[in-house]
Amino acid sequence: MRRKISEAAAASGCHLETIRYYERVGLVPRHASADPAMPHQPHVPGHGKDALRIFLIRHGQTEWSQSGRHTGRSEIPLTAAGEQMARALAPTLAQVAFSHVLTSPRQRARDTCALAGLGALAQVEPDLAEWDYGDDEGRRSVEILAERPGWNIWTDGCLGGESPAQVSARADRPVQRLRTLSGNVAVFGHGHFGRALAVRWVGLPLTAGASLLLDPATVSMLGIDSAHGAIPVIERWNAPV
Repeated sequence: MRRKISEAAAASGCHLETIRYYERVGLVPRHASADPAMPHQPHVPGHGKDALRIFLIRHGQTEWSQSGRHTGRSEIPLTAAGEQMARALAPTLAQVAFSHVLTSPRQRARDTCALAGLGALAQVEPDLAEWDYGDDEGRRSVEILAERPGWNIWTDGCLGGESPAQVSARADRPVQRLRTLSGNVAVFGHGHFGRALAVRWVGLPLTAGASLLLDPATVSMLGIDSAHGAIPVIERWNAPV
């Protein structure tokens, strides 16, 4: 079996470890699973063909994300490196049959979605927009801390922008929508709000997002552990392609 998976990986240009990861979680790529010589894949509880799996993808690098400047409403384009990061997602995402593709309305997320090969399927979801940083838009954390010692966005929010309670309530809306879906769902979004979405998915308070990092153009996975009482879980986090 490993030889056939390796051959499929070579044929598609997909990294072997990615193929093996899909095999472990029941996401055998379509071109590989279509091989009639491959043994039938065993059923994994919570990983059937209609099981909900959310691929959470942060947009590629921008000039502001590279320099650590808070980017909420501002439409900062992807850098050349960010565009390449987005294109690099395509071979991996092409192995998955997506039932839905949702994206933040911000251009950097929509461009990442398109360059990753999923633009034709995308639906804009306004609630996936990045945290509204208000007066802190375009500023780095070190600059904010110099003025407001002890400041923490997860507990204090942003002056003139969204509070943690507002972001938590906004994250709960797409969480509820996602739980009505089935199959593989791609969600293209942002750093802070992606972390907010993940912790609210598993029922943790928003402040738990401070313990997660989410780099540009990484793929995380949220799902349901149906083998243990349909528990929402984070299956994979901040993984480079």
